[in-house]
Amino acid sequence: MKKELPIANHSPVLQKTAELCQTILEQPAYLRMRDDIMAFLQNEEARAQYEDLCTLQENLHRKQDEGAVISDEEMEAFEQAEALFLASPQAVPFIEAQQSMHEIESEIMEYVRRTFELGRVPQESDFEGGSCGEGCGCHG
Repeated sequence: MKKELPIANHSPVLQKTAELCQTILEQPAYLRMRDDIMAFLQNEEARAQYEDLCTLQENLHRKQDEGAVISDEEMEAFEQAEALFLASPQAVPFIEAQQSMHEIESEIMEYVRRTFELGRVPQESDFEGGSCGEGCGCHG
């Protein structure tokens, strides 16, 4: 059973969230990112190469986490798969679009987090110098 969130169920919060989402969707940068991702998704060969690369990467991470030694052959296979994937014309724009979307999401989440910490809308100065603001309790 999903727990209800007290603030999120109030329509002004949901309305403003929907407005934020709509604003994001209307940004030219978002439209370019979406186009780059869609071009990649329509390229079956690039998708298959990406899936293979991800599988190889997961296997190498698992092996490393288990303390096993990664052989030169395994590293070479990964590097070859990576080079093959990156040679696809849709690969780099796809990766860059994903990174950009993640950065936007992180920035929005940081604003929300700082709002909770500070008890007010954060200002640009609240993000300077890596300080977490006064509301977190680390300032004496």
